Amino acid sequence: MIIDTHSHLNFKAYDKDREEVIKRTKEGGVICIDVGTKYETSKNAIKLAEKNEGIYAAIGMHPIHIKTDLLKLRMDEEEGAFAPLGEEFNASRYKQLVLDDRKAESPERSRRIVAIGEVGLDYYHRPKGTAKLEKFKEMQRKVFVEQLEMAEELNLPVIIHCRMAFVDLYEILKTRKMRGVIHCFTGTLEEAKRFTDLGLYLGINGIIFKFDINEAIKKTPLDKLLVETDCPYLTPPKAGTKEVRNEPLFVKYVAERIAELRGISFDEVVSATTQNAKKLFRI
Repeated sequence: MIIDTHSHLNFKAYDKDREEVIKRTKEGGVICIDVGTKYETSKNAIKLAEKNEGIYAAIGMHPIHIKTDLLKLRMDEEEGAFAPLGEEFNASRYKQLVLDDRKAESPERSRRIVAIGEVGLDYYHRPKGTAKLEKFKEMQRKVFVEQLEMAEELNLPVIIHCRMAFVDLYEILKTRKMRGVIHCFTGTLEEAKRFTDLGLYLGINGIIFKFDINEAIKKTPLDKLLVETDCPYLTPPKAGTKEVRNEPLFVKYVAERIAELRGISFDEVVSATTQNAKKLFRI
């Protein structure tokens, strides 16, 4: 068994063959955390988790979906262009998803929502001008903190997205006792240590075949690493050409690369990251 701690099987990219992908995932011994990026995809992740053993859900609002007039929102066809474009964060309705899930818990049914995510900071696409940029960053920080507070209230870990924002992210997290993971980690060894010293995990996925984060992978304690796909994105080269859509089954290629870099066995990586995921998400 191996746990893909970050998948997006709820996305439009799988509308034509989602059941076939899920079947391959199960047959391959892969368990998934399926991650929402806004209210609609969060609800879809829950539906998938309710229908399928071995799939769990995370709910939350990705920073790129914050409603703003500071720049034009970029919609991803793989995700699905839901209307309206942009979302006003409403903690109450996200909380209600978790509360409804917990009400349905029984001896025959475990909780399906295991995390708040994908939440965080993303300064890659940003408005021009100092004043607009600072307002844009402040808006993201505010929504991120609100979702951290929601996670604390619900006693759930967080799945954190960070792109070109490690300094601000650390400033927010350093005074909090959060359980969680820095998803798709692309930082330096020093940044890795700063976050793992806070008790956070690092999510390692196919980005390692594009970005050189070898030192962080080699030297971060194995008990602080998780493996993920971020599917349908970041397909490992061994899965085929660059045009091949990623899927949970391909998480094995990430584990293989970690094993190669650390000079240990594939089974050791799988065993450690699986235990780490079980501990963090309580599954």
